[in-house]
Amino acid sequence: MGKILVPVDFSEHSAYALEVAASLAKHSGSEIVLLHMMGLSEAILTKDSSQEAAEAHYYMKLTRKRFGEFLDKDFLKEITVHEMVQNYKIFSEINEVALEVQAEMIVMGSHGTSGLSSIFVGSNTEKVVRTAKVPVLVVKKQRPDYRPHKVVYACDYKVEDLNAYTEALKFFDRWKAEVHLVFVNQPTENFKSSEEIAQAREMFFKVAHNGRKPAEIKTHVVSDYSVEGGLFYSASTIGADLIAMPTHGRKGMAHFFK
Repeated sequence: MGKILVPVDFSEHSAYALEVAASLAKHSGSEIVLLHMMGLSEAILTKDSSQEAAEAHYYMKLTRKRFGEFLDKDFLKEITVHEMVQNYKIFSEINEVALEVQAEMIVMGSHGTSGLSSIFVGSNTEKVVRTAKVPVLVVKKQRPDYRPHKVVYACDYKVEDLNAYTEALKFFDRWKAEVHLVFVNQPTENFKSSEEIAQAREMFFKVAHNGRKPAEIKTHVVSDYSVEGGLFYSASTIGADLIAMPTHGRKGMAHFFK
């Protein structure tokens, strides 16, 4: 794995994300890029140049101090960490930074604690997730020495999801994680019969694995009123420590990050 991008607002949930990123980095030999979006207000940016420079310098100095305090953690020992500060404007900038630094993953918290942390509100985290060009791992609570052991992967067996599925399996394989593919059958116009699901699954595996499904991958079909409901139910019954899903710009995921 290459670099891991971690957007932070110096909150508790940011620290949780950094700790998980550190676990991943230690295992894969990755470097961490710590990104803080300062969010300088328009009031500052529209002042005359001398005032703007003075206030920007003040906030930058304050940010550097907070970086120093935030990075003073034992779990970061022997890990290379790069610091970045950028004025926050729109959520897509996080994805632009990820591409710029050649990050292979974004790891971020699901909540923040101040006016600077609006990016970690559920609906805003969703915007980052569904517009990202690289995988995004959202951390909801502290997980010291994180290792994914059981993974629930939302899979509707569509051919357009093959690339995301293949890349996800590579990540899971690094950790020797037990993979559970979950098809959530909803009572909507997209409802499928057992036979239709079986046929779609068989065709998907023929393309993805040149034949049959690998024996170590387990498949499940659950019925629920929503995808998230089905995934949460599956994760709780299986005892999964990671829920994964392809997004394709999918909306309505904010509840995952509350």
